[in-house]
Amino acid sequence: MKVYKANRNGFVVYLLAGILLLTVVIFLLDRATFTEKPFILLPLISPIALLAWIYFDTSYSIENDRLRYRSAFIRGEINVGSIREIIVGKTMWNGVKPALAKNGLIIKYNKYDDIYLAPENNQELVADLLKINHTIEVVEQVPVSRLG
Repeated sequence: MKVYKANRNGFVVYLLAGILLLTVVIFLLDRATFTEKPFILLPLISPIALLAWIYFDTSYSIENDRLRYRSAFIRGEINVGSIREIIVGKTMWNGVKPALAKNGLIIKYNKYDDIYLAPENNQELVADLLKINHTIEVVEQVPVSRLG
């Protein structure tokens, strides 16, 4: 089994840092209330725990001709033989998206299914998928900044 780390250079990092900073500031503004009743911090700590779970748990792997993905409560697997097309370097803004960054991979499989993944190294994952299924069509997207 080969594991591919998720690219963690995305909006989630800033969101996690912002919520953490906000929690610390709120705690420091009224320290007495929070030391007397620490359960009041739960509504502030809950989003941090959820985002940290997503941040640290997102990964992808290939095992027994199956592409497995996990990101907190989003988990699943795809038969590599059913993958039709991979679009490299494009971001999908809707649908199933167990990813933390932009410019990842849109994987189209079965007849109408697709998923967005963002590993640290797109080319490595694509190359390993092509070793299993040679019929996958790979489409490279040129970023808009390179066109002009």
